[in-house]
Amino acid sequence: MTKLWKAAMDNLGPEELAESARMLREGGVIAFPTETVYGLGADARQTEAVNKIFLAKGRPSDNPLIVHIANRSQMAELAAPPDETVSRLLDLFWPGPLTVILPIKPDVLSPLVTAGLSTVGLRMPDHPVALQLLKAAGCPVAAPSANSSGRPSPTTAAHVYDDLAGRIDGIVDGGATGVGLESTVVEYTAPNGEVGGVLHILRPGGVSAEQLIAALPGIEVREASILQDSSSAPRAPGMKYAHYAPRGAMTLVQGSAPEQVLARLQRELDQARARGERTGVLTYREHADALRADTVVACGSLGDLETVAHGLYAALRQFDEAGADFIVAEACPEAGIGAAIMNRLRKAAANRIIYV
Repeated sequence: MTKLWKAAMDNLGPEELAESARMLREGGVIAFPTETVYGLGADARQTEAVNKIFLAKGRPSDNPLIVHIANRSQMAELAAPPDETVSRLLDLFWPGPLTVILPIKPDVLSPLVTAGLSTVGLRMPDHPVALQLLKAAGCPVAAPSANSSGRPSPTTAAHVYDDLAGRIDGIVDGGATGVGLESTVVEYTAPNGEVGGVLHILRPGGVSAEQLIAALPGIEVREASILQDSSSAPRAPGMKYAHYAPRGAMTLVQGSAPEQVLARLQRELDQARARGERTGVLTYREHADALRADTVVACGSLGDLETVAHGLYAALRQFDEAGADFIVAEACPEAGIGAAIMNRLRKAAANRIIYV
């Protein structure tokens, strides 16, 4: 039985807060809202509790988990002190959609959290209900997205319920999330005794590369490849496995000329319909009227990519509701948050891309 607590006006009532926080401390697994997506949380110190996350999601055990904290003072208990460069990022972007990778202190967290790595990803979410719950629980909370592994991440409590009802202890319903995509994950490396270093973006997300570059003048910012070598453990969530996918097979269509992209999308849809497949297309408000499919989903506006980010996962779930088994998606520009959107689309399409 999965318990449901409803937050009103970004606030959990005293009884709901006490019950959900106690459940976390006692080894339960609870879904809760953040400003990015809903997370599935457990006390990061308790191996049995953390293992429930992997079981509920069907998540590979070599995929590390991000640990959520309520304030920066908790970092000292879990990881090596951040250097000046990372501290500058925390000053600017915490609380917020930024996860930093730091060397972990020995024996402070369950080994399941780090997947055998010597580092841990830490984040302080910018959501009043999340911070309220984390403070009341009084423990570091490991929390990947609250969905079945590989599925589109949840941006509402209803999405969590659809995926995980009966498999987790509770859901804190705080309404729809804001950013709509997971946090940006970064790791900073600097040569010993030398000036400067490299900030590696291991997963693009709610903080853009442009924002990071502006925050760190003189520091190289480098983006990691979308998929990691299958023989090694991923450094951060989202680096190795296919994620965010609807149940139907999806292909991404990308090109510099919109008319060519739209023509190829329609050609793929027409061919699939001729084969007897139920078709779907993910596009944007500007192009929705130009495309014909069983299910046409306009996901935000190309003129405001934050609207695309906000609605992306809900849009992908619409294809499952419609029973689409052949889906094509229109690429978007990769500036700003567009880089994170395209990262998720490539993963959802399992890197099936048509270039025109």
